[in-house]
Amino acid sequence: MMRIAIILVMTGTSTTDWEEHARGELRRAGARSGGARDAVITHLAAQDCCLSAQELFDGLRVEGRAVGLASIYRVLEQLADLRLVHRVDFGHGITRFEAAYPGGQHHHHLVCATCGKVDTFDDPGLERALSRVAGSHGYALDDHDVVLHGACSDCRT
Repeated sequence: MMRIAIILVMTGTSTTDWEEHARGELRRAGARSGGARDAVITHLAAQDCCLSAQELFDGLRVEGRAVGLASIYRVLEQLADLRLVHRVDFGHGITRFEAAYPGGQHHHHLVCATCGKVDTFDDPGLERALSRVAGSHGYALDDHDVVLHGACSDCRT
């Protein structure tokens, strides 16, 4: 099953650039800086892919940051409203969040339906095909993400 969602993630852009961009956008929106917000931004910036709020909570705990789960959800909601993160839904009722950088390159996701493992991939041929399909239906393709669901090599054996 293929699902389409809008996701832009930074690739080839430094972590510091996204952190500075996110903090700047929050300042422009009138948001005050705070411990939970700073911790979430710093942690998200260091990730290659998306995290659930619980995974973010667990990661911050490992780092010794005492940030409540409710605070994490509030920060993620604020970041999503400002289009600084994208919500990623792979099914199973868990929403994940990924740092978004306007104009940044993106990747797609492979999700194991058995163990939940997530891998990312890039495919220029797929990009051309998606643009061609969108154009043939009269659409100008802005953003997209492809999520492929299946069984990973570990679960197939």
